[in-house]
Amino acid sequence: MGLDNRLWGGQAIARMNQPVKLAKTDALAGIELRRSDAPVPYREALAEQEARNAAIAAGEAPELIWLLEHPPVYTAGTSADVAELVDPRFDVVETGRGGRYTYHGPGQRVAYLLLDLSQRGRDVRAYVHGLEQWVIATLAGFGVESWTVCERVGIWTRDIDGEEAKIGAIGVRLRRWVSMHGVAVNLTPDLSHFTGIVPCGIADRGVTSLERLGISLAPGEWDEALLANAPDFLAGLAAGEKTE
Repeated sequence: MGLDNRLWGGQAIARMNQPVKLAKTDALAGIELRRSDAPVPYREALAEQEARNAAIAAGEAPELIWLLEHPPVYTAGTSADVAELVDPRFDVVETGRGGRYTYHGPGQRVAYLLLDLSQRGRDVRAYVHGLEQWVIATLAGFGVESWTVCERVGIWTRDIDGEEAKIGAIGVRLRRWVSMHGVAVNLTPDLSHFTGIVPCGIADRGVTSLERLGISLAPGEWDEALLANAPDFLAGLAAGEKTE
């Protein structure tokens, strides 16, 4: 997943949505929290995001944090190089976000954020930094030290072989100053599925998961931990200068 100013960036989706049981703080007031327990096809989720983005920009819908997983899929950003699509064994979707190829699938928990950044500082770099720190803080709660690397997109940690490996991906796209896409963290995915691409164009680093690191975590446990840290993330954005 990559960063630019486009930035990663069937079944009725409503039937798959479950309310999130978490008391809302002031920072979460006015934001819809949605959790989908059944995998949501990527194309449906993308269409839902695009519709919600327009509705938020028009003042017709609240902001949204949506927690979900996808069936196996490879997604292509605007900088995707077809040479990095090694084995297109799954559906390949062009997303309109920045960046290159990435993978989503069962066992990888995704948080999509549809937030109105025109009311949260209009600072794209601060927003992306906030997303990174949100994931890092949540992983720390499970005893996993993680970090960012300036020349490599994503969240990195030390794998079981001692080498640095990616455990989380971040991508953002902005349209009308409303964000789309968000963060994805590997809980228990089939890591062999990542071998069909060069993830985010980084060929010399591996991919890991909480399961590979010896941490067993149900999706709901991750969701609640992530949302418990959401007020700090959102409060950091709210500290930025508001626009009229």
